[in-house]
Amino acid sequence: MSDILEKVSGNEDFIRKIFSKIPAFRGYFEREDRRAADKILREAIADRFEALWGRISSMQRDVIAEGQIELIDDLESSAIKIRQFIDRIRTASYGYAGFFDAVRINKEELDQIYQYDLELLDLEDAISNAIDNISSSFGTEGLPAAVRHLSTLSQNCLDAFNKREETIMNMSSDAPEQE
Repeated sequence: MSDILEKVSGNEDFIRKIFSKIPAFRGYFEREDRRAADKILREAIADRFEALWGRISSMQRDVIAEGQIELIDDLESSAIKIRQFIDRIRTASYGYAGFFDAVRINKEELDQIYQYDLELLDLEDAISNAIDNISSSFGTEGLPAAVRHLSTLSQNCLDAFNKREETIMNMSSDAPEQE
């Protein structure tokens, strides 16, 4: 386990950025409890996106009030993608601890996982900004473009999570068999 701690500790840039976004993550990480750290990280991400999902849902009423019915489908699509993302984050198996016990992971692979985790956190800011942009675009010609941008970012959330999962699955399939 200390080998993994050394590898993970070597990823200071990724880890420092994650710590700055989710302070509770630090204590679990430092105690080498990877499974709990992974759970805290993903629960925090899911909770933050849950709030964004609520903002999108209430925004749909605003779009209807503005008479922009043609934008409802795009907003609903964004809300559905965010909901799928939240559900996948919450229901994916947890576990750096069990995973890393069974799989020899190199520094580059670990860097990839933490880069995906950071990307998920960065997407929260991007989605929030996109929602703010939609709110400020009411009554302007930029509203449809703002809604399309949110839809694109919502898909990016699912894509980023899929890439993270694929990376982990590829690591486990490339790992030597345990004897």
